Amino acid sequence: MSERVGPITFVCSCEDTMVLDARALARGCAARGTELRTAEQLCRAQLDRFLGALGEDRPVTVACTQEAPLFAQEAAAAGSTAPLAFVNIREQAGWAREGAAAGPKMAGLLAAAAVPLPPTPLVPLRSEGVTLVLGRDAGAIAAAERLADRLDLTVLLTGVEPVSPARAAAFPVLRGRARTATGWLGNFDVVVDGYAAPSPASREAYRWGPPRDGAASRCDIILDLTGGAPLFPTHAVRQGYLRADPGDPAAVEAAIAAAAGLVGEFDKPRFVTFEAGLCAHGRNRRTGCTRCLDLCPTGAIAPGKDGATGRTLDHVLISAEICAGCGACAAVCPTGAVTYALPPPATTLARLRALLLGFAEAGGRDAVVLLHDAAHGEPLIDALARHGEGLPARVLPLRLNEVAQADLAILAAAFAWGAAGVRVLLPARRGHGTEGLFRNLDYLGAALEGLGLAAALPRAAAVETDDPFTLGEALAPAMALRTGWAAAQFLPLGAPREVAVRALRALHHPAAPAVVPMPAQAPFGLARVAAGGCTLCLACTMVCPTGAFSANPETPELRFVEDACVQCGLCAATCPEKVITLEPRLNFAAEAAQPVVVKAEPPARCTICAKAFGTRSSIDRVKARLSASGHWMFADPARLAVLEMCEDCRAIEATRSQVDPYAGPPRPAVKTTEDWLREAASRPKE
Repeated sequence: MSERVGPITFVCSCEDTMVLDARALARGCAARGTELRTAEQLCRAQLDRFLGALGEDRPVTVACTQEAPLFAQEAAAAGSTAPLAFVNIREQAGWAREGAAAGPKMAGLLAAAAVPLPPTPLVPLRSEGVTLVLGRDAGAIAAAERLADRLDLTVLLTGVEPVSPARAAAFPVLRGRARTATGWLGNFDVVVDGYAAPSPASREAYRWGPPRDGAASRCDIILDLTGGAPLFPTHAVRQGYLRADPGDPAAVEAAIAAAAGLVGEFDKPRFVTFEAGLCAHGRNRRTGCTRCLDLCPTGAIAPGKDGATGRTLDHVLISAEICAGCGACAAVCPTGAVTYALPPPATTLARLRALLLGFAEAGGRDAVVLLHDAAHGEPLIDALARHGEGLPARVLPLRLNEVAQADLAILAAAFAWGAAGVRVLLPARRGHGTEGLFRNLDYLGAALEGLGLAAALPRAAAVETDDPFTLGEALAPAMALRTGWAAAQFLPLGAPREVAVRALRALHHPAAPAVVPMPAQAPFGLARVAAGGCTLCLACTMVCPTGAFSANPETPELRFVEDACVQCGLCAATCPEKVITLEPRLNFAAEAAQPVVVKAEPPARCTICAKAFGTRSSIDRVKARLSASGHWMFADPARLAVLEMCEDCRAIEATRSQVDPYAGPPRPAVKTTEDWLREAASRPKE
């Protein structure tokens, strides 16, 4: 008998505290070529089954996250190199009022867990411990004294309150106010106004010398105990910047402890991947798309500028060191220049597809996908399972690193792959960077409504709560949602925009309109050209980052491909005639993927060689303007006729006729001093 191959999946009933639908699980595993093995207490009495599976050198998935450390430890002790994955089916499926009907959900969760996660890209940070302590009173000096044996310190006092000098100058104490600060852990630059050093003869309180504005300070860590406005937006996520209210002793203690540990080398995740060549921010010093700049809460994104030359770049710059990973930029980027990297879109979409198709293959239908994160969402789901009714059997949870990273591809693909609804779990107090998520929910809602797929309840919506029971109450109405359309099975290939378009096309049906209006700033639509005012200068073709506008190399012609337009606005900003306007919409007609001629004119023909060049209307327009200008050079019709020639013949004719473009009309006679004297001498004397 041949040896079995393929992954092994262990599903444990956790001492029979949840019902396992063996038939549904078997159907789901069979569809993926996975061998299903069951247990009742795999982590204790039946651990030998797990160890035996490791010896088969096949990938193993264990449907338990509580005991994941134990299983990982046993695998390491056994010297196993087999891939090992874990998935929670207990709190997310089995421990629920509808747990007996959660077999298809368990199958979907197992299928999603089988999609491997790529390694996390990292950004190295290094801190030597050079610390700037900002304070207003003696509390800042006291904090510095506690850190003096571990950090290289400088204290900067505001000078508002009198402070008694220290008996020994263990570290510099200066006066000043931090005007601005930039940077990150290991690389902060601070500009200080009112900078002054103390007099060494300071007695009862520091006496400060003459102040100076614009002083510069470089440091690795900033400990801000001033109690004033923070130096950075969303300062809580700026690594290396520690801020505490000096009136809150617990907060000060926490900041001091955190500062003491910020010496050495650190790694932080690289949250986004950036392809500068795809960025539609600018061309030729014209500004187009600013979606990421408008939404980034940390200041990690800035218009691009060459540091060496100061030249303005066509793309934005993203600081991986500052980025806090909210994902807002990736959620709204229309071209795919910015994509989330933890994990990349291909992995997230593959897990979503496996979740929904695995659920359907095991007999489930009308799923509601619940997008959540680990820090906020998982504790709520666990609490609802342990102390409430748990998640409904048709609610399929999918964990994202940040729910704000959910782009239109994730939301639209969920419906295309068979979801009847999507709910996004957020804290009651919205975190930074969620604006992009709500934009995408609006875009998707407009698309579904335009396609005639809207329901009495919003199909895609946010659930904003910190209470597990409120979560359960918010999910209950969504159980009335039904699909009513056939699930697609396309693979999530290509950039997120391509996946989003494919998903929306999969949702389009014969009774739906070909064109669906979309809200402002949606990344799909028409760049409408008022053809009567277009001069075919083709400036729009030179700035379009996606090639939506193009020229015909054979004849004066402007073409447009609607499917390629990302509504960045560069064409409208560049057009000298201002005849381009943006119209956000979804166009499902086949013509939207084909070049459409927007404006065409017959070419001008050279009067000498008959070569085509420019357009007839542009030549006539230039001639008319020059004739009306009264310029001496074009007063002669023969010279105007030169404009009827191509660039080669024009140069030949100008040389042959000895036309000097730098010449001018005949200059008037100039009288010299001798002329004036001669005239004076010739006049009759009175």
